[in-house]
Amino acid sequence: MAFFAMRSMSSKNPRQRLRDIVDNVDAIRAFMAGMDRDDFAADQKTIYAVVRALEIVSEATRRIPAEMRDRHPGIDWIAVAAAGNVYRHEYEGVDADLIWHTAKFGLEALRDAAVDELEGGDPK
Repeated sequence: MAFFAMRSMSSKNPRQRLRDIVDNVDAIRAFMAGMDRDDFAADQKTIYAVVRALEIVSEATRRIPAEMRDRHPGIDWIAVAAAGNVYRHEYEGVDADLIWHTAKFGLEALRDAAVDELEGGDPK
């Protein structure tokens, strides 16, 4: 029994990985809409949803070619990729304040870089 539909597009497709970044950052915004830090910290379901979207963003950055990453030196690509390991393997050390801060202040430049690449790859 399948619980979700699998994409038929290769996970190695860089354009799809860029789209995954944009889509999941947008999902995070939607999940957290209207919430302040206290609301977020009290809502375990939203925390889980945001962490899962951050895991996807992290994994997507690992599959973006170096030449694309190099066009956006303001992004700490290594830290974004490494964050997924923390979310997956050191989850007991991840707290709501860290997730809140990342979601509110750490994703805009990454999303902008992904959109930039999708629109033609011109560096900012």
